[in-house]
Amino acid sequence: MSNSTALTFCGGVGSVTGANFLLETSGKKILIDCGMVQGSRFADEENRRSFLYDPSTIDFLLVTHAHIDHIGRIPRLVAGGFKGKIHSTPETHALVSIMLEDALKLIEDECRQNGTLPLYERRDVSATLALWSDIPYHENRQLVEGVSVYLKDAGHVLGSAMYEISFLDSDFETRKIVFTGDLGNSPTPLLKDTETITDADYLVMESVYGDRNHEDRDSRRKHLKDVIVETANRKGTLVIPTFSLEKTQTLLYEFHELEEQHAIPSLPVFLDSPLAIEITKVYQSMKKDFNSAALSEGPNIFKFPRLKHVVHSEESKAILHVPPPKIVIAGSGMSNGGRVLHHEINYLPGAQNTLLLVGYQAAGTLGRQLQDGVKEVHINGQKVSVRAHIETISGYSSHKDSDHLVEFVETAAKSNPKIKVFAVMGEPKSALFLVQRLREYLGVEARHPELGERVELI
Repeated sequence: MSNSTALTFCGGVGSVTGANFLLETSGKKILIDCGMVQGSRFADEENRRSFLYDPSTIDFLLVTHAHIDHIGRIPRLVAGGFKGKIHSTPETHALVSIMLEDALKLIEDECRQNGTLPLYERRDVSATLALWSDIPYHENRQLVEGVSVYLKDAGHVLGSAMYEISFLDSDFETRKIVFTGDLGNSPTPLLKDTETITDADYLVMESVYGDRNHEDRDSRRKHLKDVIVETANRKGTLVIPTFSLEKTQTLLYEFHELEEQHAIPSLPVFLDSPLAIEITKVYQSMKKDFNSAALSEGPNIFKFPRLKHVVHSEESKAILHVPPPKIVIAGSGMSNGGRVLHHEINYLPGAQNTLLLVGYQAAGTLGRQLQDGVKEVHINGQKVSVRAHIETISGYSSHKDSDHLVEFVETAAKSNPKIKVFAVMGEPKSALFLVQRLREYLGVEARHPELGERVELI
Protein backbone atom coordinates (compact mmCIF):
# COMPACT_ATOMS: atom_id res chain seq x y z
CA MET A 1 0.00 0.00 0.00
CA SER A 2 1.38 3.41 -1.01
CA ASN A 3 1.43 6.08 1.70
CA SER A 4 2.04 9.12 -0.46
CA THR A 5 -0.80 11.64 -0.44
CA ALA A 6 -1.48 14.37 -3.00
CA LEU A 7 -4.21 16.95 -3.55
CA THR A 8 -5.13 18.34 -6.97
CA PHE A 9 -7.36 21.39 -7.41
CA CYS A 10 -9.46 20.39 -10.43
CA GLY A 11 -12.20 23.04 -10.04
CA GLY A 12 -13.56 25.65 -7.67
CA VAL A 13 -10.35 27.67 -7.87
CA GLY A 14 -10.45 31.27 -9.07
CA SER A 15 -14.25 31.19 -8.99
CA VAL A 16 -17.07 30.47 -6.56
CA THR A 17 -18.55 27.61 -8.58
CA GLY A 18 -17.38 24.32 -10.11
CA ALA A 19 -16.04 22.67 -6.93
CA ASN A 20 -13.88 19.62 -7.75
CA PHE A 21 -10.94 18.37 -5.71
CA LEU A 22 -8.94 15.14 -6.06
CA LEU A 23 -7.27 13.50 -3.07
CA GLU A 24 -4.93 10.56 -3.77
CA THR A 25 -3.95 8.49 -0.77
CA SER A 26 -3.30 4.82 0.09
CA GLY A 27 -3.39 4.02 -3.61
CA LYS A 28 -6.97 5.31 -3.96
CA LYS A 29 -8.44 8.34 -5.73
CA ILE A 30 -11.08 10.28 -3.83
CA LEU A 31 -13.02 13.16 -5.40
CA ILE A 32 -14.65 15.81 -3.28
CA ASP A 33 -17.58 17.37 -5.18
CA CYS A 34 -18.04 17.57 -8.93
CA GLY A 35 -19.93 20.77 -9.60
CA MET A 36 -20.97 22.88 -12.54
CA VAL A 37 -19.39 26.21 -13.34
CA GLN A 38 -22.16 28.82 -13.16
CA GLY A 39 -22.61 32.50 -13.94
CA SER A 40 -19.82 33.08 -16.45
CA ARG A 41 -20.74 33.51 -20.12
CA PHE A 42 -18.14 30.80 -20.76
CA ALA A 43 -19.73 28.43 -18.24
CA ASP A 44 -21.14 26.00 -20.82
CA GLU A 45 -17.76 25.74 -22.53
CA GLU A 46 -16.02 25.11 -19.20
CA ASN A 47 -18.56 22.46 -18.17
CA ARG A 48 -17.97 20.60 -21.44
CA ARG A 49 -14.20 20.45 -21.01
CA SER A 50 -12.60 17.11 -20.18
CA PHE A 51 -11.91 16.40 -16.53
CA LEU A 52 -8.32 16.75 -15.35
CA TYR A 53 -8.35 13.02 -14.58
CA ASP A 54 -9.76 9.82 -16.04
CA PRO A 55 -13.23 9.35 -14.42
CA SER A 56 -12.88 5.56 -14.63
CA THR A 57 -9.91 5.67 -12.22
CA ILE A 58 -11.81 7.41 -9.40
CA ASP A 59 -12.71 5.17 -6.46
CA PHE A 60 -14.90 7.45 -4.33
CA LEU A 61 -16.84 10.70 -4.68
CA LEU A 62 -17.71 12.60 -1.50
CA VAL A 63 -20.47 15.19 -1.91
CA THR A 64 -20.59 18.09 0.54
CA HIS A 65 -24.09 19.32 -0.33
CA ALA A 66 -26.75 19.47 -3.04
CA HIS A 67 -26.14 22.82 -4.77
CA ILE A 68 -25.55 22.43 -8.51
CA ASP A 69 -22.11 24.07 -8.34
CA HIS A 70 -21.11 21.07 -6.19
CA ILE A 71 -23.04 18.21 -7.89
CA GLY A 72 -23.94 19.38 -11.41
CA ARG A 73 -21.26 17.47 -13.33
CA ILE A 74 -21.58 14.15 -11.51
CA PRO A 75 -23.73 12.57 -14.28
CA ARG A 76 -21.05 13.65 -16.78
CA LEU A 77 -18.46 11.97 -14.56
CA VAL A 78 -20.55 8.79 -14.63
CA ALA A 79 -20.99 9.04 -18.40
CA GLY A 80 -17.20 9.27 -18.63
CA GLY A 81 -16.70 5.93 -16.90
CA PHE A 82 -16.89 6.56 -13.14
CA LYS A 83 -18.18 3.44 -11.38
CA GLY A 84 -17.05 4.10 -7.80
CA LYS A 85 -19.10 4.84 -4.71
CA ILE A 86 -20.78 8.20 -4.07
CA HIS A 87 -21.27 9.27 -0.45
CA SER A 88 -23.22 12.08 1.20
CA THR A 89 -25.57 12.66 4.11
CA PRO A 90 -29.08 11.17 3.71
CA GLU A 91 -30.46 14.72 3.49
CA THR A 92 -28.18 15.60 0.58
CA HIS A 93 -29.08 12.32 -1.14
CA ALA A 94 -32.79 13.19 -0.94
CA LEU A 95 -32.17 16.66 -2.40
CA VAL A 96 -29.77 15.55 -5.14
CA SER A 97 -32.38 13.47 -6.96
CA ILE A 98 -34.61 16.56 -7.21
CA MET A 99 -31.78 18.94 -8.11
CA LEU A 100 -30.30 16.75 -10.86
CA GLU A 101 -33.73 16.13 -12.39
CA ASP A 102 -34.30 19.88 -12.59
CA ALA A 103 -30.81 20.48 -13.99
CA LEU A 104 -31.44 17.87 -16.68
CA LYS A 105 -34.64 19.64 -17.78
CA LEU A 106 -32.76 22.95 -18.07
CA ILE A 107 -29.97 21.28 -20.05
CA GLU A 108 -32.47 19.63 -22.42
CA ASP A 109 -34.35 22.92 -22.95
CA GLU A 110 -31.12 24.78 -23.66
CA CYS A 111 -29.95 22.15 -26.13
CA ARG A 112 -33.26 22.29 -28.00
CA GLN A 113 -32.95 26.07 -28.29
CA ASN A 114 -29.27 26.09 -29.28
CA GLY A 115 -29.11 22.89 -31.30
CA THR A 116 -26.27 21.52 -29.15
CA LEU A 117 -25.68 18.11 -27.60
CA PRO A 118 -26.65 17.76 -23.92
CA LEU A 119 -23.98 17.75 -21.22
CA TYR A 120 -25.44 14.43 -20.08
CA GLU A 121 -28.63 12.40 -20.50
CA ARG A 122 -31.34 10.91 -18.31
CA ARG A 123 -29.65 7.51 -18.18
CA ASP A 124 -26.56 9.19 -16.70
CA VAL A 125 -28.65 10.71 -13.90
CA SER A 126 -30.22 7.31 -13.16
CA ALA A 127 -26.78 5.66 -13.15
CA THR A 128 -25.52 8.37 -10.80
CA LEU A 129 -28.25 7.80 -8.23
CA ALA A 130 -27.66 4.03 -8.36
CA LEU A 131 -24.10 4.57 -7.07
CA TRP A 132 -25.20 6.61 -4.03
CA SER A 133 -24.67 5.57 -0.42
CA ASP A 134 -25.52 7.57 2.73
CA ILE A 135 -23.26 8.45 5.65
CA PRO A 136 -25.00 10.19 8.57
CA TYR A 137 -23.38 13.02 10.51
CA HIS A 138 -20.97 11.94 13.28
CA GLU A 139 -20.43 8.40 12.00
CA ASN A 140 -16.87 7.28 11.31
CA ARG A 141 -16.79 5.37 8.00
CA GLN A 142 -13.74 3.51 6.70
CA LEU A 143 -13.37 3.87 2.92
CA VAL A 144 -10.36 1.55 2.66
CA GLU A 145 -7.72 0.36 5.09
CA GLY A 146 -6.01 3.44 6.53
CA VAL A 147 -8.54 5.96 5.15
CA SER A 148 -11.72 6.98 6.98
CA VAL A 149 -14.20 9.85 6.82
CA TYR A 150 -16.23 11.64 9.48
CA LEU A 151 -18.98 14.13 8.60
CA LYS A 152 -19.77 17.31 10.53
CA ASP A 153 -22.58 19.79 9.97
CA ALA A 154 -21.45 22.74 7.82
CA GLY A 155 -24.67 24.69 8.55
CA HIS A 156 -24.92 25.89 4.94
CA VAL A 157 -28.02 24.08 3.63
CA LEU A 158 -30.00 21.04 4.73
CA GLY A 159 -27.57 18.10 4.82
CA SER A 160 -24.43 20.12 4.11
CA ALA A 161 -21.33 18.40 5.47
CA MET A 162 -17.67 18.98 6.11
CA TYR A 163 -15.55 15.90 5.43
CA GLU A 164 -12.80 15.07 7.89
CA ILE A 165 -10.63 12.55 6.04
CA SER A 166 -8.07 10.68 8.12
CA PHE A 167 -5.18 8.96 6.33
CA LEU A 168 -1.72 7.55 7.06
CA ASP A 169 1.44 9.46 6.21
CA SER A 170 4.76 7.93 5.12
CA ASP A 171 5.62 7.19 8.76
CA PHE A 172 2.20 5.53 9.22
CA GLU A 173 1.07 8.37 11.47
CA THR A 174 -2.56 9.47 11.17
CA ARG A 175 -3.12 12.83 9.45
CA LYS A 176 -6.36 14.70 8.85
CA ILE A 177 -7.51 16.87 5.96
CA VAL A 178 -10.84 18.69 6.11
CA PHE A 179 -12.91 19.79 3.11
CA THR A 180 -15.44 22.35 4.31
CA GLY A 181 -17.68 22.59 1.26
CA ASP A 182 -19.66 25.79 1.83
CA LEU A 183 -19.80 27.10 5.39
CA GLY A 184 -23.09 28.41 6.76
CA ASN A 185 -23.69 31.94 7.97
CA SER A 186 -24.47 30.78 11.51
CA PRO A 187 -26.67 31.42 13.35
CA THR A 188 -29.24 30.97 10.60
CA PRO A 189 -33.02 31.18 10.99
CA LEU A 190 -33.45 27.45 10.27
CA LEU A 191 -30.34 25.31 10.62
CA LYS A 192 -27.99 24.32 13.39
CA ASP A 193 -24.70 26.18 13.65
CA THR A 194 -21.57 25.19 11.76
CA GLU A 195 -19.60 22.71 13.85
CA THR A 196 -15.98 23.36 14.79
CA ILE A 197 -12.89 21.63 13.42
CA THR A 198 -10.10 20.30 15.64
CA ASP A 199 -6.79 18.49 15.09
CA ALA A 200 -6.74 19.07 11.33
CA ASP A 201 -3.41 19.16 9.47
CA TYR A 202 -4.90 20.57 6.26
CA LEU A 203 -8.01 22.64 5.62
CA VAL A 204 -9.55 23.18 2.16
CA MET A 205 -12.08 25.92 2.77
CA GLU A 206 -14.46 28.20 0.92
CA SER A 207 -13.78 31.93 0.55
CA VAL A 208 -16.89 33.34 -1.16
CA TYR A 209 -17.03 36.33 1.19
CA GLY A 210 -13.38 36.29 2.20
CA ASP A 211 -13.00 40.02 1.57
CA ARG A 212 -16.17 41.46 3.12
CA ASN A 213 -18.65 41.17 5.95
CA HIS A 214 -22.43 40.86 5.97
CA GLU A 215 -24.74 43.28 7.66
CA ASP A 216 -25.62 42.57 11.27
CA ARG A 217 -27.54 39.29 11.40
CA ASP A 218 -30.03 40.74 13.88
CA SER A 219 -31.03 43.47 11.42
CA ARG A 220 -31.78 41.24 8.42
CA ARG A 221 -35.42 40.61 9.38
CA LYS A 222 -35.98 44.34 10.00
CA HIS A 223 -34.44 45.15 6.61
CA LEU A 224 -36.73 42.59 4.95
CA LYS A 225 -39.75 44.04 6.77
CA ASP A 226 -38.82 47.58 5.69
CA VAL A 227 -38.47 46.56 2.03
CA ILE A 228 -41.89 44.85 2.09
CA VAL A 229 -43.62 47.79 3.79
CA GLU A 230 -42.04 50.41 1.52
CA THR A 231 -42.93 48.48 -1.65
CA ALA A 232 -46.50 47.99 -0.41
CA ASN A 233 -46.79 51.71 0.36
CA ARG A 234 -45.79 52.46 -3.25
CA LYS A 235 -48.38 49.89 -4.41
CA GLY A 236 -45.56 48.08 -6.16
CA THR A 237 -44.47 44.50 -6.75
CA LEU A 238 -41.57 43.00 -4.80
CA VAL A 239 -39.61 40.46 -6.86
CA ILE A 240 -37.11 38.26 -5.04
CA PRO A 241 -34.82 36.14 -7.25
CA THR A 242 -33.88 33.27 -4.99
CA PHE A 243 -32.14 29.92 -4.91
CA SER A 244 -34.56 27.02 -4.56
CA LEU A 245 -32.41 25.26 -1.97
CA GLU A 246 -32.17 26.88 1.49
CA LYS A 247 -32.71 30.54 0.54
CA THR A 248 -36.37 29.98 -0.36
CA GLN A 249 -37.06 28.01 2.82
CA THR A 250 -35.38 30.68 4.94
CA LEU A 251 -37.47 33.41 3.32
CA LEU A 252 -40.71 31.45 3.77
CA TYR A 253 -39.87 31.04 7.45
CA GLU A 254 -39.14 34.76 7.78
CA PHE A 255 -42.42 35.66 6.04
CA HIS A 256 -44.23 33.26 8.37
CA GLU A 257 -42.68 34.98 11.40
CA LEU A 258 -43.41 38.51 10.14
CA GLU A 259 -47.03 37.56 9.40
CA GLU A 260 -47.42 35.99 12.86
CA GLN A 261 -46.14 39.20 14.44
CA HIS A 262 -48.39 41.37 12.20
CA ALA A 263 -45.21 43.25 11.26
CA ILE A 264 -46.06 43.42 7.54
CA PRO A 265 -49.25 44.00 5.55
CA SER A 266 -51.01 40.85 4.42
CA LEU A 267 -50.02 40.58 0.74
CA PRO A 268 -50.33 37.80 -1.80
CA VAL A 269 -46.99 35.96 -1.97
CA PHE A 270 -46.35 33.79 -5.03
CA LEU A 271 -43.75 31.04 -4.73
CA ASP A 272 -43.14 30.69 -8.44
CA SER A 273 -40.75 27.74 -8.49
CA PRO A 274 -41.75 24.08 -8.83
CA LEU A 275 -38.22 23.12 -7.75
CA ALA A 276 -38.42 25.20 -4.56
CA ILE A 277 -41.84 23.73 -3.79
CA GLU A 278 -40.44 20.17 -4.01
CA ILE A 279 -37.36 21.04 -1.95
CA THR A 280 -39.52 22.63 0.74
CA LYS A 281 -41.31 19.28 1.09
CA VAL A 282 -37.94 17.62 1.80
CA TYR A 283 -37.14 20.28 4.40
CA GLN A 284 -40.53 19.69 6.00
CA SER A 285 -39.82 15.95 6.23
CA MET A 286 -36.35 16.38 7.77
CA LYS A 287 -36.98 18.92 10.50
CA LYS A 288 -34.67 17.06 12.90
CA ASP A 289 -31.84 19.10 11.33
CA PHE A 290 -33.46 22.42 12.29
CA ASN A 291 -32.23 24.48 15.21
CA SER A 292 -34.24 24.59 18.44
CA ALA A 293 -35.82 27.98 17.66
CA ALA A 294 -37.21 26.78 14.32
CA LEU A 295 -38.42 23.50 15.85
CA SER A 296 -40.27 25.37 18.59
CA GLU A 297 -42.38 27.19 15.98
CA GLY A 298 -44.40 24.07 15.20
CA PRO A 299 -45.13 22.12 12.00
CA ASN A 300 -46.20 24.92 9.64
CA ILE A 301 -43.19 27.23 9.53
CA PHE A 302 -43.21 27.41 5.72
CA LYS A 303 -46.89 28.38 5.48
CA PHE A 304 -48.89 31.58 5.94
CA PRO A 305 -52.39 32.66 4.82
CA ARG A 306 -51.78 34.32 1.42
CA LEU A 307 -48.96 32.09 0.16
CA LYS A 308 -49.67 30.65 -3.29
CA HIS A 309 -47.60 27.81 -4.78
CA VAL A 310 -47.23 28.33 -8.53
CA VAL A 311 -46.50 25.12 -10.44
CA HIS A 312 -47.59 25.61 -14.05
CA SER A 313 -46.14 28.18 -16.45
CA GLU A 314 -49.64 29.51 -17.27
CA GLU A 315 -50.14 30.35 -13.58
CA SER A 316 -46.75 32.06 -13.55
CA LYS A 317 -47.69 34.31 -16.45
CA ALA A 318 -51.05 35.08 -14.81
CA ILE A 319 -49.29 36.69 -11.81
CA LEU A 320 -48.88 39.81 -13.97
CA HIS A 321 -52.66 40.35 -13.83
CA VAL A 322 -52.89 40.20 -10.02
CA PRO A 323 -53.18 43.80 -8.76
CA PRO A 324 -50.27 45.07 -6.66
CA PRO A 325 -49.01 45.25 -4.01
CA LYS A 326 -47.77 41.66 -4.18
CA ILE A 327 -44.62 39.60 -3.73
CA VAL A 328 -43.04 37.15 -6.18
CA ILE A 329 -40.34 34.66 -5.13
CA ALA A 330 -38.81 32.90 -8.15
CA GLY A 331 -35.60 31.31 -9.41
CA SER A 332 -32.91 31.56 -10.32
CA GLY A 333 -31.09 33.32 -7.53
CA MET A 334 -28.60 35.06 -9.83
CA SER A 335 -31.21 35.80 -12.53
CA ASN A 336 -29.27 33.70 -15.03
CA GLY A 337 -32.32 31.64 -15.96
CA GLY A 338 -35.68 30.48 -14.67
CA ARG A 339 -39.08 32.11 -14.25
CA VAL A 340 -37.72 35.19 -12.51
CA LEU A 341 -36.62 36.49 -15.92
CA HIS A 342 -40.13 37.14 -17.21
CA HIS A 343 -41.00 38.83 -13.91
CA GLU A 344 -37.94 41.05 -14.27
CA ILE A 345 -39.00 41.98 -17.80
CA ASN A 346 -42.41 42.97 -16.43
CA TYR A 347 -41.40 44.73 -13.21
CA LEU A 348 -37.90 46.22 -13.59
CA PRO A 349 -39.21 49.19 -15.64
CA GLY A 350 -41.63 50.28 -12.87
CA ALA A 351 -40.29 52.79 -10.34
CA GLN A 352 -42.88 51.63 -7.80
CA ASN A 353 -41.43 48.08 -7.81
CA THR A 354 -38.51 46.52 -5.94
CA LEU A 355 -36.03 43.80 -6.85
CA LEU A 356 -34.55 42.32 -3.68
CA LEU A 357 -31.27 40.39 -3.89
CA VAL A 358 -30.69 38.04 -0.96
CA GLY A 359 -27.92 35.77 -2.26
CA TYR A 360 -24.49 35.84 -3.84
CA GLN A 361 -24.43 37.34 -7.34
CA ALA A 362 -21.52 35.91 -9.35
CA ALA A 363 -19.52 38.07 -11.73
CA GLY A 364 -21.05 38.06 -15.21
CA THR A 365 -24.61 37.29 -14.10
CA LEU A 366 -27.66 39.48 -14.64
CA GLY A 367 -28.05 39.63 -10.87
CA ARG A 368 -24.57 41.14 -10.49
CA GLN A 369 -25.32 43.71 -13.20
CA LEU A 370 -28.47 44.78 -11.36
CA GLN A 371 -26.64 44.85 -8.04
CA ASP A 372 -23.97 47.07 -9.62
CA GLY A 373 -26.65 49.60 -10.59
CA VAL A 374 -26.96 49.33 -14.37
CA LYS A 375 -29.89 51.27 -15.83
CA GLU A 376 -30.58 48.93 -18.73
CA VAL A 377 -30.27 45.17 -19.20
CA HIS A 378 -30.97 42.61 -21.91
CA ILE A 379 -33.22 39.69 -20.98
CA ASN A 380 -34.17 37.00 -23.49
CA GLY A 381 -33.23 39.33 -26.33
CA GLN A 382 -35.27 42.24 -24.97
CA LYS A 383 -33.88 45.59 -23.88
CA VAL A 384 -35.28 46.30 -20.40
CA SER A 385 -34.92 49.63 -18.60
CA VAL A 386 -34.25 49.45 -14.85
CA ARG A 387 -36.30 51.95 -12.85
CA ALA A 388 -37.27 49.63 -9.99
CA HIS A 389 -35.59 49.97 -6.61
CA ILE A 390 -32.71 47.46 -6.29
CA GLU A 391 -32.12 46.31 -2.71
CA THR A 392 -29.60 43.85 -1.25
CA ILE A 393 -29.77 42.07 2.09
CA SER A 394 -26.43 40.34 2.67
CA GLY A 395 -27.52 39.03 6.07
CA TYR A 396 -29.45 36.22 4.38
CA SER A 397 -26.33 34.87 2.72
CA SER A 398 -25.83 31.15 3.33
CA HIS A 399 -22.04 31.70 3.48
CA LYS A 400 -19.84 32.88 6.33
CA ASP A 401 -18.42 36.37 5.92
CA SER A 402 -14.76 37.34 6.28
CA ASP A 403 -14.72 37.78 10.06
CA HIS A 404 -16.50 34.48 10.66
CA LEU A 405 -14.23 32.60 8.22
CA VAL A 406 -11.24 33.89 10.20
CA GLU A 407 -12.96 32.91 13.44
CA PHE A 408 -13.58 29.41 12.04
CA VAL A 409 -9.88 28.96 11.20
CA GLU A 410 -8.82 30.49 14.52
CA THR A 411 -10.76 27.78 16.36
CA ALA A 412 -9.19 25.06 14.19
CA ALA A 413 -5.69 26.50 14.70
CA LYS A 414 -5.98 26.37 18.49
CA SER A 415 -5.68 22.58 18.38
CA ASN A 416 -2.99 22.65 15.66
CA PRO A 417 -1.15 25.94 15.05
CA LYS A 418 0.70 24.29 12.15
CA ILE A 419 -2.49 23.76 10.15
CA LYS A 420 -2.14 24.49 6.42
CA VAL A 421 -5.08 26.27 4.78
CA PHE A 422 -6.07 26.33 1.10
CA ALA A 423 -8.61 29.07 0.28
CA VAL A 424 -10.81 27.98 -2.63
CA MET A 425 -14.37 28.49 -3.93
CA GLY A 426 -14.10 32.26 -4.14
CA GLU A 427 -13.20 34.89 -6.70
CA PRO A 428 -9.43 35.62 -6.60
CA LYS A 429 -9.83 38.99 -4.86
CA SER A 430 -11.88 37.40 -2.09
CA ALA A 431 -9.69 34.32 -1.65
CA LEU A 432 -6.43 36.29 -1.62
CA PHE A 433 -7.78 38.79 0.90
CA LEU A 434 -8.77 35.94 3.21
CA VAL A 435 -5.33 34.34 2.79
CA GLN A 436 -3.68 37.61 3.80
CA ARG A 437 -5.92 37.94 6.88
CA LEU A 438 -5.17 34.37 7.98
CA ARG A 439 -1.43 34.91 7.61
CA GLU A 440 -1.29 38.29 9.33
CA TYR A 441 -3.93 37.88 12.03
CA LEU A 442 -3.51 34.20 12.92
CA GLY A 443 0.01 33.45 11.68
CA VAL A 444 -1.41 30.46 9.82
CA GLU A 445 0.17 29.04 6.67
CA ALA A 446 -2.45 29.85 4.02
CA ARG A 447 -2.51 30.09 0.25
CA HIS A 448 -4.79 30.34 -2.77
CA PRO A 449 -3.92 27.48 -5.17
CA GLU A 450 -4.09 27.58 -8.95
CA LEU A 451 -6.46 25.57 -11.12
CA GLY A 452 -4.90 22.19 -11.89
CA GLU A 453 -2.21 22.58 -9.23
CA ARG A 454 -1.09 19.36 -7.54
CA VAL A 455 0.24 19.54 -3.98
CA GLU A 456 2.15 16.71 -2.31
CA LEU A 457 0.84 16.63 1.26
CA ILE A 458 3.31 14.09 2.69
